[in-house]
Amino acid sequence: MPELIRSIAGRLREFVGNRRVAPRYVTHLEVGLALNVTLPGAGGRKDESQPVRLAGYTRDVSASGLALIVPSIRVGGQYLTGENRRLRIMLKLPTGPVEIHATPVRYSPLDDDDGVDTGYLVGVQIVSMSDEDRALFNAYLEKMKTEA
Repeated sequence: MPELIRSIAGRLREFVGNRRVAPRYVTHLEVGLALNVTLPGAGGRKDESQPVRLAGYTRDVSASGLALIVPSIRVGGQYLTGENRRLRIMLKLPTGPVEIHATPVRYSPLDDDDGVDTGYLVGVQIVSMSDEDRALFNAYLEKMKTEA
């Protein structure tokens, strides 16, 4: 049922217009996601929180969020989109990598019908990034704006 509602909302957006605050720019950039999960320690050691990594790429970017394509939403026994989840995203811009801290806000499985994107579409909201990384990211968005 939630997929039906998202589908209807997406179609309405096509007819009424995209009323999102931050403009989105379609781009295909590599991303690496790190998620801290608790893994059982080897040899009787206590459980340790360790980062688990997942590779993917962007579908689009904006000043306030990213749409990511990932092969799975389940990593190390936990979901990327779990409640109160915080993701560390390494985004590979043409000018260099930037680190983004974000929270997932939605996800949906991708159809294999078009043969282009497979896996899951995960929408994330940017929570924080360093001043240097924000400057690089904003410069990239400005470049995308002038090319659009």
